[in-house]
Amino acid sequence: MSHHDIHGYSFAEGGVVAPLGFLASGSSAGLKSAGKRDVAIVAAEKPAPSAAVFTTNLVAAAPVVVSRRHIAGGIARAVIINSGNANACTGVQGERDAIATAQALAAELECDPHEIVVSSTGVIGVPMPIDKLLAAIPEAVAELDSRSGDDAATAIMTTDTFGKQSAVCLEVGGRRITVGGMAKGSGMIAPNMATMLSVITTDAPLTSAACDAALRHAVDLTFNRVTVDMDTSTNDMCVLMASGAAGGDTIEPDTEAFIEVQEAVHVVAEELAKMVARDGEGATKLVTVTVKGAVTTEDAEKAAFAIANSPLVKTALFGNDANWGRVAGALGRSGAMIDPAAFDIDFAGITVCRGGVATGFDEDEALAALKQPEVEIVVDVHLGDGEATVWTCDLTYEYVRINGEYRS
Repeated sequence: MSHHDIHGYSFAEGGVVAPLGFLASGSSAGLKSAGKRDVAIVAAEKPAPSAAVFTTNLVAAAPVVVSRRHIAGGIARAVIINSGNANACTGVQGERDAIATAQALAAELECDPHEIVVSSTGVIGVPMPIDKLLAAIPEAVAELDSRSGDDAATAIMTTDTFGKQSAVCLEVGGRRITVGGMAKGSGMIAPNMATMLSVITTDAPLTSAACDAALRHAVDLTFNRVTVDMDTSTNDMCVLMASGAAGGDTIEPDTEAFIEVQEAVHVVAEELAKMVARDGEGATKLVTVTVKGAVTTEDAEKAAFAIANSPLVKTALFGNDANWGRVAGALGRSGAMIDPAAFDIDFAGITVCRGGVATGFDEDEALAALKQPEVEIVVDVHLGDGEATVWTCDLTYEYVRINGEYRS
């Protein structure tokens, strides 16, 4: 990705505060060790049309339960995210703590507590050190500014190795519109809100309904197409806020202006989703799996996920081994309709299988191609026009080490 354009959009600096009308901060409440940043706030200058999607995991964390209620009104003033504690499986007290967090931030911003979205990430099943968090909120609000989203992007990290931000600008009906965002996530990542948290902002004057439509469209094609390890988390959420600070007429769903803004939201979400996959715990490479020629899009998704989630495929990628038989095996058990005599596989740009049969390929050439930091697997099943792309990473010794030692 060049810093000048992403899919033809001009790239912008600033992450979540690149759009007009937003402020952000990242500070330390002492929830993480050694004074690392662990509280992020993204605030609109005034209440903004907003929407959110949440984990489908039935063991939903307290902040998810509370934020679902709050965002139902379609308006949000701010999102507060803490890392270092997930506030999940924490019972009635966990919900009280999430509500207290919203109330404390609302008091500082002089808004309704229902306009606050609360989000948490970290270890599950440990009571929230709520006094520390509440004590840190006034300082976190005092530090809000529109200069940079870096501190906020850092404050939401857990096992992430780098902060994840993206922003693009576009012209819509003579107006300059910006969409920005940040995300965290590297382990316990799978669809239905890939274990991850993301805040996306825009200065486009979207209605709440337009926010909801744009966000769902983007999430389905990006965050819900990322898989690091098949585990869906208890805490995932993705929020879109629209400040309207770019001015001009309100943008309703299904208008030409809406389609343009929706596409920009999709582009930012895709950049963030790919960063999440690239930063999979212990990962050495970003892997893009595309299945085309399927009977339906659903079939293409099933097949792409079967390949992307296969530990055998992922370990082969770690070992730079073009063992495409593992791809064929995953394809055959995916539940998608497959003609065993008709599929093609390209591994890292090298043709390894045509019509279900091996093609001779140069192992040295394949080794060199697989050593790259980005690898693509393309499968064409030649049965229809269903297509899906899923992002994943390789499975390494380091992934096992990180997750074996997570609490210790």
